[in-house]
Amino acid sequence: MTRTRAWVALLVAALMLSACGQPEYTYVRDREGTTYFKVPASFSRLNAYPIELFLSGDHPYSQAALLRARRVWSTAFDQSARPSVEHLLVSAEPFVYATVHQLTAEQRDTISLNGLRDFILPVSKGVRELYQARAAASGTAPLFQNFEQISDQVLELDQGARGVRVRFNYQIGRNVQTFDQSAILDEHGRTVSVMLIGCQSICFRLRAAEFDRIAESFKLLRLPG
Repeated sequence: MTRTRAWVALLVAALMLSACGQPEYTYVRDREGTTYFKVPASFSRLNAYPIELFLSGDHPYSQAALLRARRVWSTAFDQSARPSVEHLLVSAEPFVYATVHQLTAEQRDTISLNGLRDFILPVSKGVRELYQARAAASGTAPLFQNFEQISDQVLELDQGARGVRVRFNYQIGRNVQTFDQSAILDEHGRTVSVMLIGCQSICFRLRAAEFDRIAESFKLLRLPG
């Protein structure tokens, strides 16, 4: 009986260690260690470089792409069974993209709350109208159609940092995609940190509380010194 109890105790201990070895979240910090967030461990991490090329339009071997790589950090997470950076804009499963930009002198002089709203996708009325006009001038149908604003919140931040959190819908192809974007300008006006969470509107409604927890974990870190 003593030996049996010993084996049972060892088995229970092994199971507890196994459970402890599976973290609930993946904790993420940017390259400079100034921005922090967490995502559920069930998300797969992706190389976000193709997203940077898509958003910037830069040729991968251009000087512009090289300079962007030096001042932009980014990462992406996908909960799809087949993770792909192509799910940034259209996916039935949650996708998280986060980026930190070291602003140029020109950007520092012009950044505004609307600039934070429009940092990745056209959100403010003026930029949406400009986007539609450019699509019409090129003779192509706009990728983003039928914008619907769900919420717009100016973030209350300490030490002079500023931020916005916007939630909105866009019809992309046949699907309506919901996006939740948090964008923060640091207190020195030098960096913009952005998190974009997206999935189809039905998915978003069902899992809004989970996405709130991810978005609320997105914060600036104050490092010593």
